[in-house]
Amino acid sequence: MAMGMGLILSTSIISEIGNQNTSLAQSVIGLREYIDTFDGYSFKYPKNWIQVKGAGADIFFRDPFILDENISVEMSSPSSSNYKSVQDLGPPQEAGKKVLKQYLTEFMSTRLGVRRESNVVSTSSRVADDGKLYYQVEVNIKSYANNNEMAVMPKDRVVRLEWNRRYLSVLGVENNRLYELRLQTPENVFVEEENDLRDVMDSFRVNKVTA
Repeated sequence: MAMGMGLILSTSIISEIGNQNTSLAQSVIGLREYIDTFDGYSFKYPKNWIQVKGAGADIFFRDPFILDENISVEMSSPSSSNYKSVQDLGPPQEAGKKVLKQYLTEFMSTRLGVRRESNVVSTSSRVADDGKLYYQVEVNIKSYANNNEMAVMPKDRVVRLEWNRRYLSVLGVENNRLYELRLQTPENVFVEEENDLRDVMDSFRVNKVTA
């Protein structure tokens, strides 16, 4: 399903789970490859992660210990999109703004006293070994909430950090479709696992589908 300037809207991929015990972060010991020949993409993921069915994405894996660390793939509809290159989104910086806007739309909360702080950490482009151009966007989002929004006195409405996450997206185009690999991880876990998670992002490939 395409939306707006062509980014993919997914409202159910990543739930607003509170911070888990990130001390349970598991170090990656090897990666396993997932290949989807029907839709035309592949990527590697930590071999101890488990697949979750019915998560709203084309494919979804998550860490079994840190519930808000996961990876998924979304695609634009083949009947309503006609992408020729990821450059159809504009330069990487413009794509980054669109990715951030989409995340904020997905995480919009109706709860009183909730505030989000967000920024685009980095944007980049690269030509992978398959000769295709990919964009990578990194976003940080923090969620704050008042412990008692209905309190009369401001001093009784204490703001606390609910979660602090890094979101990494890799965008590629093939088969006239926009593909997006998404990885979500708590910011402190990202610091510990950065090299492994970057290997996961760099492994994403979109492939030609033959009828």
